[in-house]
Amino acid sequence: MNIESLYQTYQPLLFSLAYRMLGSVMDSEDIVQEAFITFDQLPNRENIENKKAYLSKIVTNRCLDLIRSSAKKREVYVGPWLPEPLVEIENPPNDPSKDFLQQESISTAYLLLLQQLNAIERAVFLLREVFQYSYDEIAEILGKSNANCRQIFHRTKKSMDFDPDKQPSISIVESKVKEFVQSILNGNVNQLLELVSEDVTMYSDGGGKVKAAQVPIFGATRVIQLLQNLLKMYAGKFTIIFTTVNGLPGLILTTDDHLQYVYSFTFNGNRIQTIYSVANPDKLRHLQ
Repeated sequence: MNIESLYQTYQPLLFSLAYRMLGSVMDSEDIVQEAFITFDQLPNRENIENKKAYLSKIVTNRCLDLIRSSAKKREVYVGPWLPEPLVEIENPPNDPSKDFLQQESISTAYLLLLQQLNAIERAVFLLREVFQYSYDEIAEILGKSNANCRQIFHRTKKSMDFDPDKQPSISIVESKVKEFVQSILNGNVNQLLELVSEDVTMYSDGGGKVKAAQVPIFGATRVIQLLQNLLKMYAGKFTIIFTTVNGLPGLILTTDDHLQYVYSFTFNGNRIQTIYSVANPDKLRHLQ
């Protein structure tokens, strides 16, 4: 199989793996491109039997290196850190994660849970849970024993407190998000209080590059007030576009044809539990 065919076959899988590891669209794209260049330059590539596992090994190890090298940068990040948003993502035909709660496993909430794991735990968990690799393959990819990988996976799975059953259906989420926006535009506070949980939380990622709340905003009244103030600030200048953000209904807010914010949501029952707002221009560059 030539390098072009390998790229067509495995690029969606490798990008999905890297993005879940890093939460960065641009870094994931770079790492996947680099992996194919590295593979193509191998003198013995035709003798490699499991090319998928070998490419996954290159990508995983590049991701581990990047996570370690950027740890200091993350420590001094200004305000809440959120992943770069994936907008209008569809299931690529070669993405094995389509069988594992595709929307949930790239949702903002899920990616943030993954970020709480250390780099090796994240790699083992994703390779096993989402991408269905055998323990022998994972051991080979990470240079660890089969038993060690099993132990890491079982320990990590217990710590991943994620219940997709708490999330309503896509159609309900879509209608609630639209109702939420309409209520803000109409200034209908009573309706807004019905749509959000009493302890709703809003995280804004400006990265110190643009004005954004540097701490999470807690509570329905404070969150609603913040969003109302935002709309007043951009009155007559903004456009709201409903779209898919990280596999789930979300929205984009543009001002003067410039993408300003990308919003995604989590729900508890039929009420909005968390609002994630990405405004850091570095994280929106791939969407401009």
